[in-house]
Amino acid sequence: MTTPIRKTGRVQAAPEHFLDSALIEDINRAGVDDARRGFLRRSFLAAGAAMGAGTALAQDGGAGDPNILVLPEHSRTLGKPVATHPYGQPSQYEANLQRRESPGLTRVGAASVSFTPLQGLFGIITPSGLHFERHHQGWHDIDPSKHRFMINGLVKNPKVYTMDDLMRMPSVSRMHFIECGANTAMEWGNVAVPSVQYSHGMLSCSEFTGVPLSVLLDDCGIDRRRAKVVLAEGADGSSMTRTISIERALDDVIVAWAMNGEMLRPEHGYPLRLVVPGVQGVSWVKWLRRIEVGDQPYATKDEALHYIDAMPDGAFRQYTSIQECKSVITTPSAGQRLQGTGYYNITGLAWSGRGKVKRVDVSVDGGRNWRTARLETPLLSKCLTRFNIDWDWDGTPAVLQSRAIDETGYVQPKINELRAVRGTRSIYHNNAIQSWQVAQSGEVSNVQVY
Repeated sequence: MTTPIRKTGRVQAAPEHFLDSALIEDINRAGVDDARRGFLRRSFLAAGAAMGAGTALAQDGGAGDPNILVLPEHSRTLGKPVATHPYGQPSQYEANLQRRESPGLTRVGAASVSFTPLQGLFGIITPSGLHFERHHQGWHDIDPSKHRFMINGLVKNPKVYTMDDLMRMPSVSRMHFIECGANTAMEWGNVAVPSVQYSHGMLSCSEFTGVPLSVLLDDCGIDRRRAKVVLAEGADGSSMTRTISIERALDDVIVAWAMNGEMLRPEHGYPLRLVVPGVQGVSWVKWLRRIEVGDQPYATKDEALHYIDAMPDGAFRQYTSIQECKSVITTPSAGQRLQGTGYYNITGLAWSGRGKVKRVDVSVDGGRNWRTARLETPLLSKCLTRFNIDWDWDGTPAVLQSRAIDETGYVQPKINELRAVRGTRSIYHNNAIQSWQVAQSGEVSNVQVY
């Protein structure tokens, strides 16, 4: 029996430059208070609405496709020599796939964010050049021969290491996701941004190489009886400092110098950064210069005033570092457009700061019915997991959602379930189910469905 060929739909990519220069200038002129954030939200919505106009597929009228019938120049001529670019570059036709800064978030770019274009990536590894950035005082390209790393505090032998010292020690390479605690922050109150790059793009996944922090702490003779925490300090202008529990520090934390097979890039902490799997990105201290072992949390400025969770009763939660189980559909997603009915592959990413993703369910009717998606290998702890599921779109409106479940049994919540516990005043740790609405026209937009 012959299997019939399925009609396959086509996804029109989201436009990269959905904000024009005049709108960006207007956003940046606004204040940095709640009014500015409201203006930014309205501007994004207006821009998202403007993306509705689609382009029709060209018809050849039966004359035949010249791209098949005429032998192209590249098949008739000599190509460029090897090492034309000593460091390889993407194709010129992929130039629009970039990290992008969201205008209006901060007064200066040195204390801002660039977002990873999740909608254009495949698999689970984020190319180093597209890995998101979050800086508090800008980035620097530090001379590794002059960089020093110190361990002090509750240790018998405080030490200072050079990069050469560290790179001679036993190393490990592991794949982990890193997510900013403020990822999806704009969506706490309502729909805010028009694409998955801006809603979930403070997320990346890479292979990191370095020496386990436990090896270095043992090398310095850590006082295991009194040690309760470590304080990590960065060498940037903000002197970023974060408290990390001793249990975590002795578990899977890495003092890393490499990412995706090469040395860290300057904007990612070159020549040394901390890798704290499963924990919000602010604890992955870049330009790492010191670890101090202590017996109680340090309550530094970046953990007493910032990166705290505002609760409905007016209280604030501190040290809520774990990135809970979360997922998002990356295609189809807001800003894209389905061109024609037929078969589509729904794909996305899932992750959990508590271990492996066990299952991902997908709904095309706003959560009334769910089907279990395929999880693609490798399935690793505290790492992104790619999921796929088949979908035949019949042209009627749909609402796409994904719901991840990790190996602890935790189920990703709906936005109203999360708000019932956390309220709407928060910024950090929004791991709610994301909804994408597919209109009859094929246009995909960001919505909130309970």
